[in-house]
Amino acid sequence: MSAERAGEAGYDTAAFDVDGTLVDTNYQHTIAWFRAFRRHDMTVPMWRIHRSLGMGGDNLVTEVAGEDVETKFGDELRAAWKEEFDPLIHEVVAAEGARELLVAAGERGFKVVLASSGAEEHTKYYIDLLDAAGVIDGFTTADDVEKTKPAPDLIHSALKKVGGTRGILIGDSTWDAQAADRAGALTYAVLTGGFSVEELEKAGARRVFVSLTSLRDAMDELELKAAN
Repeated sequence: MSAERAGEAGYDTAAFDVDGTLVDTNYQHTIAWFRAFRRHDMTVPMWRIHRSLGMGGDNLVTEVAGEDVETKFGDELRAAWKEEFDPLIHEVVAAEGARELLVAAGERGFKVVLASSGAEEHTKYYIDLLDAAGVIDGFTTADDVEKTKPAPDLIHSALKKVGGTRGILIGDSTWDAQAADRAGALTYAVLTGGFSVEELEKAGARRVFVSLTSLRDAMDELELKAAN
């Protein structure tokens, strides 16, 4: 995979999407958004919400309900989503192999950063859940970005957090791949977001894996190591 060799290509940072990739939150988020819309007597099909996860809340409302709803109720919906999601966070579990993959990335010389546009308290909760405080070099939150995925801002912010120059993003959605591509980053994707292999590859993912564990097992084959 000569063109994919991270070291030869100058990649020095491994950025990890959090929701849906490192922690299994997609269905909790879907339920929380569904309930937030129902507070305003709007019924958005859950499949549409699920398919839009991975982009930030600033984009999701327009994506699933249109610009008029965003204009009239966007901030209220986001506040309602948080109120609905917070009680569900204690049901969230770490994805199998998540911490091991973070450790493996660090052992291969990458700066390791969690690239999240979520609430700071949520991200810190996940860091504790993953027992990752001593493993990662930094993390981002909603406070670090003006525009969320598929805009490239989050990738740029993640690199800046750890002093990186070029990044590899591990994510689970087409929005991850699109954002990474726009930021000049390389994407490896997992199927935990519910997108197909074909969709993820079309969005720009270099390779797609069934799980984080299978990605970790393939790191030597892919020669994934940071540039010296």
